[in-house]
Amino acid sequence: MSILQIKNRESCAYDLVALGEVMLRFDPGEGRIRCAREFRVWEGGGEYNVARGLRRCFGMRTAVCTAFADNEIGRLLEDFILQGGVDTRFIKWVPYDGVGRTVRNGLNFTERGFGIRAALGVPDRGNSAASQLRPGDFDWDRIFGELGVRWFHTGGIFAALSDSTPRLVIEAVRKAKEYGTIVSYDLNYRPSLWKSIGGHARAQEVNREIAKYVDVMLGNEEDFPACLGFQVRGLDTKFQNLDVSAFKLMIEEAVKAYPNFKVVATTLRVAKSASRNDWSAICWMNGQFYKSREYIDLEIMDRVGGGDSFASGLIYGLMTSADPQLAVEYGAAHGALAMTTPGDTSMASKSEVEKVMAGASPRVER
Repeated sequence: MSILQIKNRESCAYDLVALGEVMLRFDPGEGRIRCAREFRVWEGGGEYNVARGLRRCFGMRTAVCTAFADNEIGRLLEDFILQGGVDTRFIKWVPYDGVGRTVRNGLNFTERGFGIRAALGVPDRGNSAASQLRPGDFDWDRIFGELGVRWFHTGGIFAALSDSTPRLVIEAVRKAKEYGTIVSYDLNYRPSLWKSIGGHARAQEVNREIAKYVDVMLGNEEDFPACLGFQVRGLDTKFQNLDVSAFKLMIEEAVKAYPNFKVVATTLRVAKSASRNDWSAICWMNGQFYKSREYIDLEIMDRVGGGDSFASGLIYGLMTSADPQLAVEYGAAHGALAMTTPGDTSMASKSEVEKVMAGASPRVER
């Protein structure tokens, strides 16, 4: 029996609801932002990507809580979300002032990187509608209580957008716990986001408070020290050579400090180049560690969103089985597949994920 007491599907309208910002991503393809003459556009956002992956790849019922300026860009973002099958009923539409002085929609210019050239993200999200969300903007009693939600997901990117978004996250996770909804949180530390609202000290203050309400904590080897303050001797702070044993010690310290953590999981990535990584994942549950198979020299088309696809695969595994080994395999395989296609969100199917988990050959299928 799983340590996670997940509500049964029949009692809830949604398997998962996510809270976060969704931005319009501008992708120059194989080129550079500074030289581009055309871009492909996608939607993406750390928290939303998890809800979309669960819906499109795994067939779960999901929704997103976010906000858009009510203009053509906002409606384009809505159209992307609708194509992804994620319920849009909780989107907060904010009147547009015609210029963007008071409210706008976030943009994200992202290069995929290749070889020795690293991926690059240039966000343009100041005064976005989502960054101005605050406590009271969503009726959590209706969402968690009347409609019912089995799992709630949010993360450190949204919490870092402004002075008000951390307070909204805390309001939401408290309400989720009140109604017996499982809470997952991806630490997703971004120094540039925290810089203007208190920096590293504020990041730790906020994330330590949120952590008190989290059942499933996600983060990489940089996130745990930066957001929660756990330092372990032997952990390479430059993250060029991942010491898994040292990282396990850090997770054990986190679990001691936050006994409410029922699951802690992370991807393990060694970036040999922007387009060739070693990739795997580990999951802590019930006092034991479970490691996925290793994807050595995984060829990367677009690394953005790989961690979010890991999260959605892991959550699917945890929701549908009591087997943490199976869950971490779902997560690692889904994340690996997501990085073989462009855009922030997964284009994989559940059957493809399960074939990869089983060690299927990449030979052409006819």
